[in-house]
Amino acid sequence: MAALGLVLISQTFAQGYKVGDTATDFKLKNVNEKTLSLADMPSAKGYIVIFTCNHCPYAQAYEQRIIDLDKKYAAKGYPVIAINPNDPKVQPEDSFAEMQKRARQKKYPFPYLFDSTQDIAKAYGATRTPQVYLLQKTAQGNVVEYIGAIDNNTEDGSKADLKYVETAVDALLTGKKPETSYTRAIGCTIKWKKDS
Repeated sequence: MAALGLVLISQTFAQGYKVGDTATDFKLKNVNEKTLSLADMPSAKGYIVIFTCNHCPYAQAYEQRIIDLDKKYAAKGYPVIAINPNDPKVQPEDSFAEMQKRARQKKYPFPYLFDSTQDIAKAYGATRTPQVYLLQKTAQGNVVEYIGAIDNNTEDGSKADLKYVETAVDALLTGKKPETSYTRAIGCTIKWKKDS
């Protein structure tokens, strides 16, 4: 019976959004100490929501690319919203104070939010850092149009020949659906609370 319970828990845990689902809004604390929700950006056409963190080597390798995504697409209506879902008790480098320090050092042009309860990461079904959920704002809500990796080179952005997020946003900007709507996110596993 206990084994069955574990299977059910792990299945529920790994679910989350699929492409075409409507994503929930959230209200999370930004590194500027203010809370932020998607609804606070009424002029946005959509959002590049990225679960990421400080300590993960993959997240660090993608850091400049995340900054570049925001610089390229925020003005076109698709800002980056970075969310750190990690439990700082498990990974102290991902504490809120360390997030603030990192955002200052790297001059993040985008919000960097702390999912302290991990409820948003669970709702979305995020499992890795970095992992992207590209949302498009519609009359029905924020629809998930792409889930997965930023591109196909975890180490060197200049060698990536498949830029999944850029291609997906470009498609949405021309009124089309992304041709590739799902890829496997490669990165560090999210550091869940021990009592989760």
